[in-house]
Amino acid sequence: MPVIINTASIATGATNNNLVSGSAFEFARVQSVYSIGIHASLPSAFCTLQGGSDIIAEEFPVPVSGTAANNPSGAAVTTTSQFPIIPDDMYFTDVLNPGDRLVIRVRNTNAATNVIAFVVQIAPTGR
Repeated sequence: MPVIINTASIATGATNNNLVSGSAFEFARVQSVYSIGIHASLPSAFCTLQGGSDIIAEEFPVPVSGTAANNPSGAAVTTTSQFPIIPDDMYFTDVLNPGDRLVIRVRNTNAATNVIAFVVQIAPTGR
């Protein structure tokens, strides 16, 4: 199963129009199920997800990693770029057809640089 796993730093007031731009899996080669998880190191990051012509998620606040509230054990997580946990944090799923483009757009409204950690799992459907 192909996977995109990466981090991106988004400067104060900046927008990254596509976190997966340039990835070998940005465009679906065959019909595939794309599952997406995303975390931010600080609050005030907002994300929009699109797969081909499908709006997977309208703009939403990105969950913050590194806080006790987001850790099932209740202990504070020390890393600021904790990757989403598979399958627990894979909140978004969509089927992309050949040629469809995955777009993960993130804007940072925080007064500091925000580190975005994300995972995209890709499962070809065999069709």
